[in-house]
Amino acid sequence: MVPDYISEKKMLELKVDKNGNGNCYPCMGCRSFLTPYVDENGKPKYYGRFNQGVVTINLVDVACSSKGDEEAFWKIMDERLALCKEALMCRHKRLLGTPSDVAPILWQNGALARLEKGEPIDKLLFNGYSTISLGYAGLCECVYYMTGGPHTEEPGTSFGLKVMQYLNDACAKWKAEENIDFSIYGTPMESTTYKFSKCLQERFGIIPHVTDKNYITNSYHVHVTEEINAFDKLTFEAQFQKLSPGGAISYVEVPNMENNIDAVLAIMQHIYENIMYAELNTKSDYCQVCGYSGEIQIVEDENHKLIWECPNCGNHDQEKMNVARRTCGYIGTQFWNQGRTQEIKERVMHL
Repeated sequence: MVPDYISEKKMLELKVDKNGNGNCYPCMGCRSFLTPYVDENGKPKYYGRFNQGVVTINLVDVACSSKGDEEAFWKIMDERLALCKEALMCRHKRLLGTPSDVAPILWQNGALARLEKGEPIDKLLFNGYSTISLGYAGLCECVYYMTGGPHTEEPGTSFGLKVMQYLNDACAKWKAEENIDFSIYGTPMESTTYKFSKCLQERFGIIPHVTDKNYITNSYHVHVTEEINAFDKLTFEAQFQKLSPGGAISYVEVPNMENNIDAVLAIMQHIYENIMYAELNTKSDYCQVCGYSGEIQIVEDENHKLIWECPNCGNHDQEKMNVARRTCGYIGTQFWNQGRTQEIKERVMHL
């Protein structure tokens, strides 16, 4: 149900520390990756470090606010990035002066550090020991608005990569100014996708391919409705994941693969050769009313609300069914808002 794969080959290429050595290590949660760090003894360190928080820029809003004018786009981008930095610094300053006593297991007993009693955690907030993340969302829709086409085709691909590099350049500038390790992070938006989309619709109306869904696309992902095979999707997204050093995850949507292990192995090999971190999404649901095991469907009720329905007995009671879906990295089992539910319903198979 939850096969997530880190390519050691690609990670050693991308996560190179100041000693010139590549490193391979797990993510925090579903996708947050620490940046390379070497301690005072010249040794790489990943376990025990942490992230100070995330603030996300809505790239679709930047695009729509520019009315399609590229010069205005970059001007508005700078304004929004300045606001993001201000918000991130609020998070950082909120942590300054925190004594280790507030969480001894974390700060004194080695989970994150071994500070003295009463010692503030301040030194762990600078010099790259911890990271702080600029999240981003909706690159797909942003590119479509600005170029008139998807980011899987030119000129959309080049424009999308330009946007990603611009975000990285901003983080590099902030890092030099503050001595804090800012990094780009593909925000999961488990529920925020719905909030962002409703705000976009209120501000800009319904724009085909841009604001016409109750969700916006996660990070740099190919739009969930776009027909593309698993191998091409992973290869395409790899170039964007490379520009998301603070964390990101790609996925392919697949059917039940129990009887097609060769295909699973082929995808795993492709991940190893092409992309640092990716996952396979499949479905495993259960109806407690009739005992059906398979995929419980998403349908519209008479009020046009999306609901879950057992295809075998028609059960709609969420208390009497078990549904598990990859939300955006995490596996969710508590059901979702209408925006995320629409996004899950509209996902196409990649294999």
